[in-house]
Amino acid sequence: MSLPPQEVRALLDATLAHYEDRAEAFWAATRGHDVAQNREALLSALGPGGPWTLLDLGCGPGRDLKAFAEQGHRAIGVEGAGRFVAMARAYSGCEAWQQDFLALDLPAGRFDGVYANASLFHVPRRSLPLVLGHLHAALRRGGVFFASNPRGAGEEGYRDGRYGVLYDWPGWREAVCAAGFEPLSHYYRPTDVPADAARWIASLWRKTQ
Repeated sequence: MSLPPQEVRALLDATLAHYEDRAEAFWAATRGHDVAQNREALLSALGPGGPWTLLDLGCGPGRDLKAFAEQGHRAIGVEGAGRFVAMARAYSGCEAWQQDFLALDLPAGRFDGVYANASLFHVPRRSLPLVLGHLHAALRRGGVFFASNPRGAGEEGYRDGRYGVLYDWPGWREAVCAAGFEPLSHYYRPTDVPADAARWIASLWRKTQ
């Protein structure tokens, strides 16, 4: 789908407004979600060493920020919804920057890892190269990028009041490779169902240059 910039901006603003209006309900529904597998996948790909400086992109109310910090890492959140930023700071005790995906201002080469759990699918397809370029620049050389997105066949549009793109694996791989990342591995979630029935694709990538 090709959209002019002002329409892309409007799509993201509507999605952020959806989260602003439902911040408490979203937190109640997602606070207990077990995504330890995703956090550990990122840390395992980084290898021995650390503690690491990690960017939680679309950190929401701070569930994973707190988990990373409790493991001894320096975790910084980026979030577009102001209510989530305040919640993340209070819950995790970590830094959280209010920036949306179309206006990222990230320090170059700052992060060992970028963790984007259930967030990048909200980026309209035409803006994904821009966003991935910012993430690539924010990682140090050898850094690792993790992403988890709901699975589909390329559908793009509103769903449950939020804009999103549902990628299949080939489509997502093509987009991320085009941004300069090298693929490491991917897997499907949940893990207790056949792969063709799993609703999420998780993937790991390295910045090699």
